[in-house]
Amino acid sequence: MSKIIGLDNLTVEEINRELANGAKFVVFIYCFSLIIVTFKRSSNIYFIKAGEKTLSKSIKYTLISLLLGWWGIPWGIIYTIQSLVTNFQGGRDMTEQVMSALRQKPVE
Repeated sequence: MSKIIGLDNLTVEEINRELANGAKFVVFIYCFSLIIVTFKRSSNIYFIKAGEKTLSKSIKYTLISLLLGWWGIPWGIIYTIQSLVTNFQGGRDMTEQVMSALRQKPVE
């Protein structure tokens, strides 16, 4: 599983309370192109608290796509638009996948 950003100093109870109030785990999408090849990637996972805005977390990935994504033909344009739409909508919700992975993790 990817690194989860935003869980610093939160207890399991606090995380569960936040999730019950609408918090979520999200990733942001970015792409970059080298003329004939385009790469589409996901950020680390971010824990977004209930009511928290995502713009400050997604801006880096959005700018990478805006500046470096368009140059590949044809996927650069397609992936750049997909990245922008996903990021402006608050990222890709990964809450279900993260919670499923955490439930399967053995206790040490």
